[in-house]
Amino acid sequence: MAAGLRTSREVGAAGGGADARFGPVVPPRSPSRTGAVSTAPARLPRLALDRLRSVRAGPARAALDVFAIRILAAGLAYGAQVLMARLMGGAEYGVFATVWVWVAILGHAATLGLSQGACRFLPAAQARGELAETRGFLVAASAVTAFVGLSLAVLGLGLVALADSPIGGAYALPILIAALVLPLFALQDLCEGIARSQNWAVLAIGPTYLLRQGLVMGAMIVAILAGAPAEAWVALACTLVATGLSAFVQAVLLLRRLRGVVPPGPRRFRWRAWLGACLPIAATDLAGAAFGFIDVVILAVLMPPEAVGLYFAATRIQQFVLFVHFAASAATAQRFSAAHALGDRAALAGLVGTQARATFAATSVVGLGLVTVGPLLLGLFGPDFAASLTPLAILVAGSVAASLFGPGEDLLTMLGGERLCAAITLGMLAVAAGASFLLIPPLGVAGAALAMAAATVLRGFALALAARAVHGLATPVWAGLRGTTRS
Repeated sequence: MAAGLRTSREVGAAGGGADARFGPVVPPRSPSRTGAVSTAPARLPRLALDRLRSVRAGPARAALDVFAIRILAAGLAYGAQVLMARLMGGAEYGVFATVWVWVAILGHAATLGLSQGACRFLPAAQARGELAETRGFLVAASAVTAFVGLSLAVLGLGLVALADSPIGGAYALPILIAALVLPLFALQDLCEGIARSQNWAVLAIGPTYLLRQGLVMGAMIVAILAGAPAEAWVALACTLVATGLSAFVQAVLLLRRLRGVVPPGPRRFRWRAWLGACLPIAATDLAGAAFGFIDVVILAVLMPPEAVGLYFAATRIQQFVLFVHFAASAATAQRFSAAHALGDRAALAGLVGTQARATFAATSVVGLGLVTVGPLLLGLFGPDFAASLTPLAILVAGSVAASLFGPGEDLLTMLGGERLCAAITLGMLAVAAGASFLLIPPLGVAGAALAMAAATVLRGFALALAARAVHGLATPVWAGLRGTTRS
């Protein structure tokens, strides 16, 4: 899919609901293991107290807003995938899917965690009135993301250009084009994070998940009508055009809105504090992106492109299940930080319980519905894609089971515990990789789905245990019924 893939960022914060001058108050450094913050509410700016009121009032509406956008985006993405699979056939579609997976992994990693870090540092600096620090972060994050993205693109181009490069054949030209997409993808990812930090939800995800999707479809149709071959490199060229245009539109709109809340002035840079917090988040992002795609990557190593195409089609439909978690996280993750910064344990525990129960219920309903209509949805890809129903059912079951354990990752990322979160994800990445190598040879695409589903459930369980240990909050669905929270 040319935008909106199955990644760990689906379970990360993605923006609040209503527009607000500033984002929620987030502590500038990681809190203690007890979850307590020494700053008293009386000493915080009045803005912080106002934000807490909005935190406690509007998460449900925000979740619905974001969920509606992502459902519409998923529909466009599904249409784009059906179009590409129909036009290209299973083999070329599999090549496209494999290359795009690497763009998503490296593109998310290229921000070095500064995209998510924006949700942590910008609201806190703005609430304290430290606009010089706000301007410094915006400049630093943009420069770092551009540099890393371009460096990775040059590296990719160099690997393909090597005379004895192992990258060749059907993958060479698609990878060359994908290398050009990568820095644009990374910059758009940063724009999304900055918009999320201001609670500009539509601006954060609209250009990425709506505009880019629509442009990909339009560009692909125009290209084929103009006589271009229905091959993977053409699909990636269309993605390059769509990513460039949507990133430009998003950047222009974001800069215009930022001028209203961050006037020009001096800049102050806190490189050590920013990178010290964001690099662990980047490690978590990279591990999470790799975790989300390891099944596709290993499948591409062990099986022909046709099998990758079959499996990738199943993951595209599974997106509808993952968007439930995305929407809930988008509405509440930053609110966790605001309530935590004010030491309001009751509000924090209530938000955790509400998100856990709502996410599990919605995930179950959406998952059951998708499996029920799965044959119809997969049939649109082509008659050969009926075999994708089994991996789809397995992946959906894994997502539903994992949702039982609640928002452990959100708590660790927003309140402190990034390194532990990254370590858990890396461990589960190893589990998923090992299980994939073990199960794919005898079971094919079903083996990849079983490996990923098992690792997803284990990761949810481990993150719930970690959130309990670090912050004293029980995140599983059943915990809220007992009211288990450690002071």
